[in-house]
Amino acid sequence: MATGTRPAAEVPIDAPLVRRLLSSQFPRWSRLALRRVESAGWDNALYRLGADLAVRLPRRRIGADQTQKEHQWLPVLGPRLPLPVPVPVGTGAPGEGYPWHWTVCAWLPGEVAASAPAADMSQVAMSLARFVRALQAIDPAGGPVSSFRGGTLAALDPGSQAAAAALRGSLDVRPALEAWAAAVAGPAWTGPPVWMHGDLHPANLVISNGELAGVIDFGLVGVGDPACDLMVAWTYLPARARQVFRDALAVDDPTWARGRGWALHLGLRAAAYSADNPVLERIGRYTITEVLADAGLSH
Repeated sequence: MATGTRPAAEVPIDAPLVRRLLSSQFPRWSRLALRRVESAGWDNALYRLGADLAVRLPRRRIGADQTQKEHQWLPVLGPRLPLPVPVPVGTGAPGEGYPWHWTVCAWLPGEVAASAPAADMSQVAMSLARFVRALQAIDPAGGPVSSFRGGTLAALDPGSQAAAAALRGSLDVRPALEAWAAAVAGPAWTGPPVWMHGDLHPANLVISNGELAGVIDFGLVGVGDPACDLMVAWTYLPARARQVFRDALAVDDPTWARGRGWALHLGLRAAAYSADNPVLERIGRYTITEVLADAGLSH
């Protein structure tokens, strides 16, 4: 088992608080059924509201900063993307003792891909490639530079090293560190920034009727290295579908190698800090396994 847990909530959030916030700011929705939904993420609490809506509230300050970014940019990006995304339909303000902005958005029907099998992973890979291509084609002018994703892999080295250290009791991390060192040593990205989701893994993908039906959690959305969103090739796709994804995007070798590095960084951190989050831990360990297999290593 992983030794670490996700960061603790910085503010208490429960259903009565959410109900009070809705009553004071969105009374038209205040009588709808409300239930907590378990999330694999670290930064937000999620509630389903009625049949068609969701309420998302930051549980940490870092999530609050991300929420305001989503409020600004998802209405711009969402209509230009080939898959449904949770565009806000209500932007909540601080109140009732809760300190941050929060969101009411559409509930995307289906289940997260981490819990629901797809009928044809090659078809999913094509859908993901269309999504990434469409996102990268949007004018990046004015887009926020992500402080977490989209810069250099070298800047992430302390986080990867710390995560590997946390995993030493349950995993032979030497091959992972070898793969990570190779990724950091590779050619750095020097091109123009593009829009990126920043967190493409199966807990942020929605499957309905066996098909990819949506992309959620845009908290890390921003402009940066186009390799960042290639992480989904290892966080989610098996080898054959991974090649379909790469071919559809016509990715060159240096960009593909950086994408593998982005995936490994996420995999190490997800595996290391998810003792209380089995979905994210599985994603992390799967990602490490796929990256090492793809790099010709083992653990």
